[in-house]
Amino acid sequence: MFMVRPFLSLLILCLAAAAHAAPIKIGYSAWPGWFPWLIAEKQGIFKKNGVDVQMVWFDDYLQSIEAFSQGKIDGNSMTLIDALSAAASGKKLKVVLVNDNSTGNDQIIAKKEIKSLVELKGKSVAAEAGTVDHFLLLVALAEVGLSEKDIRFKNLPTDKAAKEFAEGKLDAVAVFAPNTTVALKTDKGHVLKSSKDFPGLIPDNLVISEESLKTRDADVRKIIDAWFETLNWMKANKAASIKILAEKAGVTEAEYQSYEDGTTLFSLADNVKAFDPKTKESIGLHSTGAKIVKYLKENNFISRPVSVEKILEPKFIGAKKPAR
Repeated sequence: MFMVRPFLSLLILCLAAAAHAAPIKIGYSAWPGWFPWLIAEKQGIFKKNGVDVQMVWFDDYLQSIEAFSQGKIDGNSMTLIDALSAAASGKKLKVVLVNDNSTGNDQIIAKKEIKSLVELKGKSVAAEAGTVDHFLLLVALAEVGLSEKDIRFKNLPTDKAAKEFAEGKLDAVAVFAPNTTVALKTDKGHVLKSSKDFPGLIPDNLVISEESLKTRDADVRKIIDAWFETLNWMKANKAASIKILAEKAGVTEAEYQSYEDGTTLFSLADNVKAFDPKTKESIGLHSTGAKIVKYLKENNFISRPVSVEKILEPKFIGAKKPAR
């Protein structure tokens, strides 16, 4: 009996060490603001910062959310709207970094003969229900006094929606880059509205589960350090960066460069400002989050209350939590 307690203690320590030695798994998918994670991996920037990271690629963005919700990955690259939806469904998570704001790469694309949002009334319009582009579509329609009831809405996965529009099966579509390239490549449509017209509406973030944060807090800090170092590497090696990113996106280098203005990558200073509850500018996560929660409730996408403040963790980028 004398040896049982020390043996069990040693076993627990060994198991904990083994768990900690495992790479931290981060999901990402096709979005210009998340492709830089590939550079962090390829250029050894994670290792340079002393953290073992396994970037997990998902062809389908919603599958990444599902994997994260099921605990198959430690963190995920997610929009704020999807982070709030997941939290409302019971997933305990924290937004720890803003990768970017969409400033044009989320688009409402319509047939060329459709010149205004008002003209979408009665038309077939596709988007993936509950996603950020569906959100963009409804916000844009509301601006001209329309709602989803005024259009023939078709719920399609984003990549399929873009393809069907290119094939002439839809009057309009709401999709994000690089799917925008697919939707526009047959020259049948034009951009009617984009996220550029709604500043700050679509923040894209790194989200980590609370469970992983309990044991990998130091690793998360190193991952965020690696993110900012990656942005610096990209600035210093622009041509090499474009080549890597375009290949992953499955587009030409010229097509990828066309996404630059539509995704505004966030510096450390941008992050500090975004996490600050006093920020009145459009990039503020607190004010944008409040609008998103309202949208989710009004459209019955969530049935439980969710707190924007509770899912934001500003300590990794040096910001402070709001005073209580």
